[in-house]
Amino acid sequence: MNPDAVLSWGGPRLRDLPWRRTRDPWAILVAEVMLQQTQVSRIIPRWEAFVRRHPTPADFASRPLGDALREWQGLGYPRRARNLHDAATAMVERHDGAVPDELDALLALPGIGPYTARAVLAFAFERDVAVVDTNIARVLARDSGRRLTPGQVQAAADGLVPAGHGWAWNQVLMDLGATVCRSQPRCAACPQRGACAWNVAGRPDPDPALGSAGVSGRQAPYVGSVRQARGRILRRLGDGAVPVDALDPAIVEGLVADRLVVVVSGDGHGPAVAQLP
Repeated sequence: MNPDAVLSWGGPRLRDLPWRRTRDPWAILVAEVMLQQTQVSRIIPRWEAFVRRHPTPADFASRPLGDALREWQGLGYPRRARNLHDAATAMVERHDGAVPDELDALLALPGIGPYTARAVLAFAFERDVAVVDTNIARVLARDSGRRLTPGQVQAAADGLVPAGHGWAWNQVLMDLGATVCRSQPRCAACPQRGACAWNVAGRPDPDPALGSAGVSGRQAPYVGSVRQARGRILRRLGDGAVPVDALDPAIVEGLVADRLVVVVSGDGHGPAVAQLP
């Protein structure tokens, strides 16, 4: 892959996303957590409202977790809200309320994995580190012409970051995967079509992106799933406590284990109720 050619192609084509207009580490961290397994179009208004309401980690950490879960409704995967709340609390306790700017410190925060930590370093602090999301992993696997293990895909990404251009490079590569090198690729529009090993070989089966580390597969149907049942209960609890015996006990048990719900005993004065923390 030729980074200069890709940067020249992608720079003028970068999508205008609101979190790309800031270098505020907290705002960028919030965006990255929201974007996990959720479409960009759904995130934009929710992100804008969130960072206005909670401009710092301390602002968010000061709110009860139940408020965070209510605010997160409609975005899916509520454990992300819990993790972000835990991370904000840890930043207040360990880093004077600031988002740390070192990889190890970011990884030590609750719920912050390698992708999110590197994204904060690249997009907030403009460090020359390689970010690997599902779009970038797909690009790198096809470019190499083979399936990649986690170590191989990260090594390939690390070796491509142009010095002094970490922010732009990761954004461009991410957009290349999101708009051109998609699940159904548009190879004719790709600046790497003449150098991509898979395309040069005639795009043989199997697609090397399938099964490569970091490339997400098709999600299981939402309708009728445990995820849907959990979401219904959380939405119901958003309006107030509900007697436990009116809910699916197995679902409630899982939500309690995930610290998304608490059960309060009636102490002989009524039934036990489930409520948000």
